[in-house]
Amino acid sequence: MTALPQAPVRVHPARRAGRVLVRLFLAAGAVVSLVPFLWMAIASTHSTSELFRSPPPFLPGGQLLDNLVRLQETIGFGRVLLNSAGIAVVHTVLSSLISAMCGYGLAKFRFRGRGLLLGAVLATMMIPFQVLLVPLFQMMASVGWIDSYQAVVLPFLVNSFGILLMRQSFVDFPDELLESARIDGSGELRTFYRVVLPCVRPQLGALVIFTFMAQWNSFIWPLLMLNSEDKYTVPVALNTLTGLTHVDYSGLMLGSLLATLPLMFLFLIFQRQFVAGLLGGAVKG
Repeated sequence: MTALPQAPVRVHPARRAGRVLVRLFLAAGAVVSLVPFLWMAIASTHSTSELFRSPPPFLPGGQLLDNLVRLQETIGFGRVLLNSAGIAVVHTVLSSLISAMCGYGLAKFRFRGRGLLLGAVLATMMIPFQVLLVPLFQMMASVGWIDSYQAVVLPFLVNSFGILLMRQSFVDFPDELLESARIDGSGELRTFYRVVLPCVRPQLGALVIFTFMAQWNSFIWPLLMLNSEDKYTVPVALNTLTGLTHVDYSGLMLGSLLATLPLMFLFLIFQRQFVAGLLGGAVKG
């Protein structure tokens, strides 16, 4: 039985023009958003004096290797890059796991005071970070954790945003699957890791990206906690290039460019999970 040929769908000229305008607008927005990164890449290949010429350089220069050597000699950029990577990875893994477990408990377990606990988690999102600096600093000083990595990682492992994000992911998870796993003799932890977590990988991937970016770009708290130069993270180390009399702008640009690359790679790896995680709530709703 041969299928009848379908007539081509004709798009109204006004609608076609509207689509073209939308695409042009989005393309212009993408170009504008890429301009700062392009300038950062170009500036990292010039010396600081060349950046203040009139007109400024618009093409790559030949100072990239010199800037990289000076950056390594000045702040030990390779070491601080490893420091940031280690802190961010440990914090991301622990914080994401805690958020997932807390969100699962709030979504699937019935206990007295659950609504009050959920309200408390929501309330903590309204507390400004600056209000917590003094009491947290006093706590870290009282236990002797000043100038230590645990002081940077541990205080912010419990993330109210992550808990609420994961809770919303678990709310619509079928209770029948949980009951089936329990009937088959699976414990709560095994059910959580083997049955529940694989089903919320998009939301978990989005949380991993958010958490890693927040910790990687964290500046104020590591600046307060870390006193030894060999323990500095990337943002704190780059801040030392801004002296009172001289600012190494080319070094700052190169360091910022190198510090941005891990975030770009992370997003490229988890981009599908990131988009699916952001749209998951809208699809379920």
